[in-house]
Amino acid sequence: MKSLLARLFSHLTTRRRVQLGLLFFLVILASVAEALSIGAVIPFLGVLTAPQTVFNHPAVHPIIQGLGIDTAAQLVLPITLAFASAALVAGAVRLLLLWAMTRWSYATGADLSINIYRRTLYQPYTVHTTRNSSEVIAGISTKVNHVIFNLLQLLNLIGATFILLAIFATLLMINTIAALSAIMGFSVIYASIMWKIRNQLTVNSTKIAHESNQVIKSLQEGLGGIRDILLDGSQDIYCRHYQKSDLELRTAQGSNSFLSSSPRYLVESVSMLLIALLAYVMAKRSEGLDAAVPILGALALGAQRMLPAMQMGYAAWVSIRSSMESLENAIDLLDQPLPAHAGLPRAKPLEFLENLELKNVSFKYPSSSNWILRKVNLKIEKGSRVGVIGVTGTGKSTLLDIVMGLLAPIEGTILVDQEPISPENQRNWQACIAHVPQSIFLTDSSIEENIAFGVDYTLINKEKVRLAAKQANILQTIEGLPDGYKTLVGERGIRLSGGQRQRIGIARALYKNAKLIIFDEATSALDRDTEAAVMNSIETLNSNLTIVMITHRITTLRYCSQILEISNLGVRNLGTYADCLQHIGQL
Repeated sequence: MKSLLARLFSHLTTRRRVQLGLLFFLVILASVAEALSIGAVIPFLGVLTAPQTVFNHPAVHPIIQGLGIDTAAQLVLPITLAFASAALVAGAVRLLLLWAMTRWSYATGADLSINIYRRTLYQPYTVHTTRNSSEVIAGISTKVNHVIFNLLQLLNLIGATFILLAIFATLLMINTIAALSAIMGFSVIYASIMWKIRNQLTVNSTKIAHESNQVIKSLQEGLGGIRDILLDGSQDIYCRHYQKSDLELRTAQGSNSFLSSSPRYLVESVSMLLIALLAYVMAKRSEGLDAAVPILGALALGAQRMLPAMQMGYAAWVSIRSSMESLENAIDLLDQPLPAHAGLPRAKPLEFLENLELKNVSFKYPSSSNWILRKVNLKIEKGSRVGVIGVTGTGKSTLLDIVMGLLAPIEGTILVDQEPISPENQRNWQACIAHVPQSIFLTDSSIEENIAFGVDYTLINKEKVRLAAKQANILQTIEGLPDGYKTLVGERGIRLSGGQRQRIGIARALYKNAKLIIFDEATSALDRDTEAAVMNSIETLNSNLTIVMITHRITTLRYCSQILEISNLGVRNLGTYADCLQHIGQL
């Protein structure tokens, strides 16, 4: 627990740490106010039951003289006002403390949430390929809420501890035996319960952390594959998967809720028995009931304040213990390292004047012992049109991911104009590249915003958008829509056809003014006529623009000046389109 809190504290901003210090000051102030409000009960009840006794008490003489009071009856009003003031001040300070703790917890949660999201977006591509996105989504949307709640509960636990100490100290001065009996009795009850349920809370914590991920995963898969689910009528299968995870999650949460709330009823009953027993004993004394009432009233008020504080502290402990796994998951995401370029302005593109070269490049994924690419050597001249072919699974997309700097080669070097690509200039190289994948990702926004992807809406160059749309052969389609470039495409572009989505993806790459455009089966969703029109448009672009395309459609290769075949962990240069046709004819 201490190590988790230390890791969490390291992610707090300086501002939040200063605010936390002020919260501790408020906690101490609330504890003092609570003690004063309980201590004020004795003179208040004493004045009501035996005013002459209070009037003759030596400790009250300075107050009597200061206020100019002559008779015991005149003490009632000032003592009543003092008691009421003490109660109001204590209540006001507790309310202020609650407001400050809640605001601080949720503001800190917002800081941590954006921190997790930011760190996740900056992780290398290899991290994203080995991690299910539901873990990150659950971490940001659900488990950060556990962090917020845990922070609030931790503050409640600290506040409850200080208040209990203040109340206990006050009760000790009023009646030592009664105070010790009460605190020992209540402590034994709570300690016994905490010892008994600790293992169950650990089990529930693991279930909540795991099933939170599974619920998000079920939602993602069900909604992401809705077309096939509707076609196959497989709704019941996905509903059962969701129901299983959701039921496990809520059962564990319900168990924690019961364990958190149940002890208060037992402790309240014990406290009532204790007060009744103490009243009976004190009533039998020679001083009589009048002398016992102020003490009993103070003890009753102290118990009435002590029990909620103890219950709040216990409930805070249960909440923290039952969400430890989720807290650790969230902190693991917070501990993700940030690259050196995080937070810096966008990198300026490299010059890229001559060529791109791969020398003895080999790659395999960290979790695998099998090489995907081995000792690959190739050179791509600037302004060339390069086609990449090969059977499925030979590493074509992996090769292009390495070229784009998304994957780092295990062995070998990537050079641009004879300059090696390193972590220091990787972002500069990536600023030269635009990527058009087989499946285009579109945001649920306008066509215009999707073409100028990643650009602030107020900074979009509308002329560049129109030119890119024209070059991608989708200009007439867009301008024929009622809302034109303002047309909303729907989630993942569901309101557009597959061909339209592809052409918007191509327009996005052209809008970027990249020096190298990589097409990964980008024209596969287009019919032959549309593909030909798009490729003819691309062919007329600046001759300095370098294009690399993966394709299974042989006719697409006629636009290429160089054709590469990926096979047997390596790359073979097949030459021109005519050479490729001759090679295919010989197979």
